[in-house]
Amino acid sequence: MVTQVQTQSYTPQAYLELEEKADSKHEYRDGEIIPMAGGTTNHNKIAGNFYSYLRFALKGQKYDTYIGDVRLWVPSHRLYTYPDIMLIEGEPIYEGKGTTTVINPCLIGEVLSKSTQNYDQGDKFRFYRSLETFEEYVLIAQDKILIMQYSKTSEGHWLLQEYEDEKAIIKLKSLPLEINIQDFYEGVNLTESEE
Repeated sequence: MVTQVQTQSYTPQAYLELEEKADSKHEYRDGEIIPMAGGTTNHNKIAGNFYSYLRFALKGQKYDTYIGDVRLWVPSHRLYTYPDIMLIEGEPIYEGKGTTTVINPCLIGEVLSKSTQNYDQGDKFRFYRSLETFEEYVLIAQDKILIMQYSKTSEGHWLLQEYEDEKAIIKLKSLPLEINIQDFYEGVNLTESEE
């Protein structure tokens, strides 16, 4: 006899109520609540470097930069998630009445880990592409020099540019800004094992 395991399905409202009381962050995927893994020191440094660089370079301009704690709602795929880095041009547009969940990033950055890299490059990227304002996706490996930059063309196609040379310069497409690859990896020990 085969025993079936029943999984509970949650409404977005139930998720938000649970998340408000939770001690750790969770992603909501179309009714399913998934705990988010903790980050490594490399993950934290890389996300912090990218955030700091954007924040400093865009000071006084019409952009807001967010790191890890601001939730993103992707309505067409019923996804609540916490991107490592989000950049919003102009004012944030909030989902609901509060100021904890946004819906209008132009750039999203994710630091890859072994446990999330397939999801970040696959379904999650597909979900993000359904956002009208989303124009650029930057994926950063934490165990080697590797950055994948996806940019949306005016025809709606997505182009990939990969960087594996620490002396390379990434030219962002969603805003007039260039970043040295070394700036992403400042203070990062690539010989540390990833969890």
